[in-house]
Amino acid sequence: MNPSHPQPKIHLNQTAEYREIYSNSVQVRVSVWDFLLVFGLVHQETPEQVNVNNALGVYLSPQQAKALWNILGQNLAQYEQTFGTLALEPQMQAKGPVH
Repeated sequence: MNPSHPQPKIHLNQTAEYREIYSNSVQVRVSVWDFLLVFGLVHQETPEQVNVNNALGVYLSPQQAKALWNILGQNLAQYEQTFGTLALEPQMQAKGPVH
């Protein structure tokens, strides 16, 4: 760190629109300009019927998407080191953009 350029203090604030949701479904849509993460809830009504109720979409620049990928990877590695390896259920290992 360069002492002539001290790190700024960061203040985190929540806007009036801020909300938290639980999601067990994330869809990723990509364009030249951005990434769209669509968060929702999966409900399997019957063995033949799965419903996904999308609740929140978040647009990220490609740079922020890469930063998110890096920080998620670091945090998942720490989580697995503490709690053990995570295994995805076979039906959740989709081959496509919907996970």
